[in-house]
Amino acid sequence: MNYNPIVIVAGEPNSVFLEIFFKAIKKKIKRPIILIASEKLVLMQMKKLKFNYLINLINEDEINFNKLSKKKINLINVNYLFKKPFEKISDKSNNYISRCFFIALSILKNNKYVDLINGPISKKNFLREKFLGITEYLSQKTSTKKGVAMLIYNKKLSVSPLTTHLPIKEVNKNISKQKIINQVILINAFYKKKFKKKPRIAITGLNPHCESNYKSSEEDKYIKPAIKVLLKKRFLVKGPFSADTIFMKQHTTKFDVIIGMYHDQVLTPAKTLFGFKAINITLGLPFFRISPDHGPNIQMMGKNISDPTSLMEALKFLDN
Repeated sequence: MNYNPIVIVAGEPNSVFLEIFFKAIKKKIKRPIILIASEKLVLMQMKKLKFNYLINLINEDEINFNKLSKKKINLINVNYLFKKPFEKISDKSNNYISRCFFIALSILKNNKYVDLINGPISKKNFLREKFLGITEYLSQKTSTKKGVAMLIYNKKLSVSPLTTHLPIKEVNKNISKQKIINQVILINAFYKKKFKKKPRIAITGLNPHCESNYKSSEEDKYIKPAIKVLLKKRFLVKGPFSADTIFMKQHTTKFDVIIGMYHDQVLTPAKTLFGFKAINITLGLPFFRISPDHGPNIQMMGKNISDPTSLMEALKFLDN
């Protein structure tokens, strides 16, 4: 039996995450789970949403993987001051979230085969413009020097944006030949480790139809030269493809991954195709880190109508 747990950081306390967590753990998985969150918050939201789970409170300094419960929520308590089970998102939760991540990363650093799932956070409040997203936050916290990449994974087709949460006006300044090469290397290493296969990768252009009305386009400066280098190194890459046609059925069946130049260029069609049956994996970290592919969703908070599919897919992925 695999006693190595999946560590889950609940993230923003004022979100739908605990609701989808309560729903997702109804389906049994082989590996134990350690939730890092406020015990008081878990109990209050559980009561509000009418779930009924027992808590197995564990000490972060004395974790025995062999004694983790499969019938209760294994919980590391992190203190958090609040009055209602659901409140407005504010800076008040920043220290709490930081502490949750600190504990999780300490566990991961000392235990090789532990994996991480984190709930959503507020980029505006928690990251405070210091990081583009949790991908970059965890890269800095783990001193990852070879770079990281975002992969939105689905077994039929995955997508990976070369740039993540950048304003559109900044995208072309953050594209480079080496960045494209590094992204392909990370994706290839992931597929070889997880699935024992070389992925077939399509790379989009930046401009509509991969054309531009000026002499030195990003396709000519960075994308085509990167593809040329990657082909010489025997990676299974093709492109650049126009982003408005690459997601047509006759093209998507030929590839495992599509790399786009910016976030919405590939995430919009991926979410249209797969809905919540996709998970956000950070490549390049010293451990598997997955996030369900949604945000705090304050509009649905406390209503018990949120879809747990993405978290269920994340748990299923790590349980195999």
